[in-house]
Order: sequence, then C-alpha cells, then structure tokens
Amino acid sequence: MKVMVCLKQVPHQDARLEIRDDSTWIKEDNIKFEINSYDTYALEEALRIKDANEAEVVVVSVGPDRLTQALRTALGMGADRAVHVNDPAAEGSDSLGIAKILAAVAKEESPDLVITGLMADDDNYSAVPPMLSQLIGMPSATGVLKAEAQDGGYRVERELEGGALEVVDLPQPCLIAVQSGLNQVRYASLKGIMQAKKKPIDVKTAADLGLEGQVGASAQKVKVEKVYVPPKGDTAEMVEGSSEEIASTLVAKIKELGLL
Repeated sequence: MKVMVCLKQVPHQDARLEIRDDSTWIKEDNIKFEINSYDTYALEEALRIKDANEAEVVVVSVGPDRLTQALRTALGMGADRAVHVNDPAAEGSDSLGIAKILAAVAKEESPDLVITGLMADDDNYSAVPPMLSQLIGMPSATGVLKAEAQDGGYRVERELEGGALEVVDLPQPCLIAVQSGLNQVRYASLKGIMQAKKKPIDVKTAADLGLEGQVGASAQKVKVEKVYVPPKGDTAEMVEGSSEEIASTLVAKIKELGLL
C-alpha cells in the first residue's frame, strides 16, 4: 500500500510577521518556518497506517530550497521518501496551481490513499484538498476527525457546522483532509533524524510534471490584491430590531461604506 501525504511549510507560529512593501504578502526573509500544523496530523495518520500495514509513505510538497528542512523532518518522523517540487516557475501558484502540481505527482505515484491537512495555517483557504481530489478523480472527505480502514476503503467521521458529525464510507483509492486533534503527533527520534539523511528527496520542476506555463503567478485564477492589518476602530454601533430590520440596516451600512 502507498500513502501520499501533502505537506506545506508555513511561518512558525511564534514568528513576528511584517507585510511586504507592496502589500501582497508577508516578508519571508529572516523568519522561521515549520510544517503546517494540520499537515502534521496527516503525516502522523499515514505513519500509523505504515506501522500497522507496512505501507510506503511518500511526502510531497511545493516550495523553495528552505522546504528541504520540512521534508527532512517528515522523513525523520518515519516517511520513506519525499518529492519536492522546487521551481521558480511554480512560485506564486494559487490553490488551483498547487492542486495541479500535487495531482501531477499523484498520477505518477498512483497512491492508494492521499492524506492532507484540512487547511493551511497561513491562508486558511481549505481549497487545495477538494480541488486535488477532483483532478485525480478520487472520492474525498474533509474535516476528518476519525478514519478507520474497512474492506476496500475507509470509514471516516467528518466535522460539520455546529459540531455535528457525518459518517462517510470512501472506496479506495481516496483522499481525506484531516482536522487537528485527529491523533497524537510523534516527534522525530534521533535515530530517525540520522536515517532521514539517507532517504531520497526527488526534486522535480513544473516542466518535469508537464505543467510548464500552467502554474505559477502567470496562471493565477485568484490573486491577492492586498494584505494589511485591520485598522483599529474607536466606536461601535449596535444594531437592534427584528432579524429583517437588522439585515436591512447592515446591507445599507455595507453599501454606504462601498463594500457592496
């Protein structure tokens, strides 16, 4: 069995973030990065499957040279090998671009199970997993809090709005996007870290995956216009009345502010 885990490297939770001069994103120089927290649960789930079923775990990620550190950490935790898509032509890819890259890798790897985190800590889009499942033609479930193997697939419990749970049976191969708290994430052991140095990291480009010109900033469908710190207000207006009156007042205020 082969399990593919998608990882993203994000700014460390304690990093002090500053916005770029052009307001398009944060300044990434001189800050620490770490594996996206949701993705650590995805990796742990894959490693538990490996421990129980002797599965091969392949971690895949897209990003610059610094991403090697995150991949080595994943290998130190127990993953067998890694695929690093490192190409300036892929920089600036939106969610669809990243999904296309991961899908191209998945089609080469032919995994029985793809596990991702529910979302990324830095942008919170939650868009890549559903796009990826569609591109590779796998049934999927998001917000997964529990996953159990059963004949020919997986039974998962996924979180819905209001704290409700939904039970979904997925045939294999499939994709699951896991919620935080799914399991207890292990640490990389000293032995694992030493072994990770000998494990392969396969570096690929967009051209290697047949995606030249299809990903990167030039192929964006969604573009971030501005990143900024919300201004602090000194007043608040309380809206009262029936639900219809409140809704009507809010719409009027939004139009007045030019937001609609």
